[in-house]
Amino acid sequence: MAEEAILAYLEKEEEISNSENFAQQFGFSHEEILNVIRRLHGFKFVEAKDIRRERWVLTEEGETYAAVGSPEFQLFSAVPPEGIIALEELQKKLDPAVYKIGWQQALKNKWVQMKTDVPMKDVSRKVQPADDKVKDLLLRIQNNEVYCFEDIDALKRRKLIIQQVWKGNSVRKGPKYAPIRKRAATNLTRENLQRGDWKELEFKEYNFSAKGQPFEGGHLHPLLKVRRQVQTIFLNMGFEEMPTNNYVESSFWNFDALFQPQQHPARDSHDTFFLKVPSTTKMLPEDYVERVKEIHESGGYQSRGYGYDWKREEANKNLLRTHTTAVSSRMLFALAQKPFAPKKYYSIDRVFRNEAVDRTHLAEFHQIEGLICDRGLTLGDLIGVLHDFFSRLGMSKLRFKPAYNPYTEPSMEIFSYHEGFKKWVEVGNSGMFRPEMLLPMGLPEDVRVIAWGLSLERPTMILYGIDNIRDLFGSKVDLSLIKRNPICRLGL
Repeated sequence: MAEEAILAYLEKEEEISNSENFAQQFGFSHEEILNVIRRLHGFKFVEAKDIRRERWVLTEEGETYAAVGSPEFQLFSAVPPEGIIALEELQKKLDPAVYKIGWQQALKNKWVQMKTDVPMKDVSRKVQPADDKVKDLLLRIQNNEVYCFEDIDALKRRKLIIQQVWKGNSVRKGPKYAPIRKRAATNLTRENLQRGDWKELEFKEYNFSAKGQPFEGGHLHPLLKVRRQVQTIFLNMGFEEMPTNNYVESSFWNFDALFQPQQHPARDSHDTFFLKVPSTTKMLPEDYVERVKEIHESGGYQSRGYGYDWKREEANKNLLRTHTTAVSSRMLFALAQKPFAPKKYYSIDRVFRNEAVDRTHLAEFHQIEGLICDRGLTLGDLIGVLHDFFSRLGMSKLRFKPAYNPYTEPSMEIFSYHEGFKKWVEVGNSGMFRPEMLLPMGLPEDVRVIAWGLSLERPTMILYGIDNIRDLFGSKVDLSLIKRNPICRLGL
């Protein structure tokens, strides 16, 4: 065994100067010898010192050129010694990659020349002969011979060599050295008691300060932690959660019911994921569809509408919902079918948009949405609710900016002062749903709906100090991020 070989060697010799040479001499793998040395060093049978050596080795491409010659020399050799060759013919004689590299290097070395004043581009040699220094240097590196360090940089830039680090040990006797290591028993077994050999056993000392194995239980993702905190805020404010289990939605509920015109840019395939199978829906409330069509085409309820030919086939198209407001439109329509009662709804779930992925955008993300439906609500009510909601998130400094949304009027962007960035940051959008959206549903004329929305990712990134959304959500998430972060606490 490797352990016995090391201890027996040190009994006769003062030192093992190189662990790799020792492994080769006694027929062991170097990795096995290193593991044994670490174990013996831990028990103080030996003292080990680290050895580190760096050397240059050939890459796969470098090994190929060491065998058959550099690309420039291969190209030079393909040109007749006393004559010319057409450029197209030269290209055919060489591998495309070899030709591309070889042609650039051969011209740089002034080995070949090309005549361009004739119809056919002819290539001829400019020197006789050429010395393939690249191959010679690669062979010297391969054979561990002396080489000039000035040439290393050129080979490194061409990715023909890489630096290899070798690690090993030198070993001497330790303070507890013995030719044979008597293994200390870790447990007293039934067999030891029956045989009576427990009297001769040497037991391993207990390390009472040693920590046990780390407990690998489940860990919550930062998004789930913040989601739970936001959900708790909504519940404390008396909100009910809306069902958000339908990722696939019809264009009708996602756009038309929200009084969003069919020619709106958001309904283009560049911004929305449309389904191929099933491409359309067959389940829409027909009487409500007719009222929505009328409000789009001709208006009503003191609105002029949009004045275009509304197409049912556009409303039937299936898509991945672009916002959870599609859920809100379904819930408000269901609420309108019963005797009216004030409601507070919220939702937190995924939405999908056909956006280019970068450090702040994903094609799939989470949206937080809240709405209050009651009689006689005003913009002042909306501002008051927003101050209450965001203060519970720890954002007490708010500002509002007028904005435009197809289905809310008035509309406001929400800004909060970020103490870390020392500037105002947009944190959400809000508004009052338009009568053109609410009244076709059948809600009473004096009923108003105030609503607001924000992403889940942005506050999570701020709270966890993450500046790239792909590090938080998606296939590139570092699992250690989930394990090392404690449960996030929000609110005052």
